[in-house]
Amino acid sequence: MRVLISNDDGITSPGLALLAEAARARGDEVWIVAPERKWTAASHQLSFDRDIVLTRQDERTYACSGAPADCVVAALSVLMAEARPDLVLSGINDGRNVGEDMAYSGTMAIAREAAMWGLPALAFSRTKGGAAGGRERDAVRALIDLLWAARGDWHSEGTWLSVNLPKELPAPLAGARIGRDKIASAMDVTERDGDRITCRIRRGRPHTLLPGDENTAIDCGHVTIVRHCWFAHAPLDDATIAGWAGMVK
Repeated sequence: MRVLISNDDGITSPGLALLAEAARARGDEVWIVAPERKWTAASHQLSFDRDIVLTRQDERTYACSGAPADCVVAALSVLMAEARPDLVLSGINDGRNVGEDMAYSGTMAIAREAAMWGLPALAFSRTKGGAAGGRERDAVRALIDLLWAARGDWHSEGTWLSVNLPKELPAPLAGARIGRDKIASAMDVTERDGDRITCRIRRGRPHTLLPGDENTAIDCGHVTIVRHCWFAHAPLDDATIAGWAGMVK
């Protein structure tokens, strides 16, 4: 099977290496296209205003000068245009991705971009501080095996899976609801100089825990799996639209 791997922590990150080792342990043909540097909270940025440079690091391994989502577009339209991947893997992110991270995370953007191309995608994130040896590699490989074999249960137009790993692996699986754990909830002023104010977004998250949500399951030592869909929407009812239409002069 042909697999594309990318991340938002950069091409030298340990999480990327662990994910690639797990895929190769399955016997997959692994392609890596990952950013040259770390992109924290890059979201789904695309670089329309500058050239993207792909630099070969090793066989089927390229560093990309662009953002995480750029890596997917470059891989699918330049490097793998003649033979698209069967599966796209994102991560393993250094830290969990829950709640509002669905919008902020570059890890999630990689999987979302793959879903926009119609490809099945898994976005892996992990609680900080875990080991990355053979035991962990085999646990991740088993998860890829399971989710690929079961893709008929979860893969449909526009969907991808967010997989949060606890620090200790292997671990039991748990379904969970999307949490609420808002990062970027404040800015700290670092300098005031006349009309100029310098600020920095405060790091960290409140670590909100709600019954049945992602944070609760991860804190209990579970691998949590949530399915997302990029075009999910909340349509307005016809009566509301008709009422508004009547106000237009």
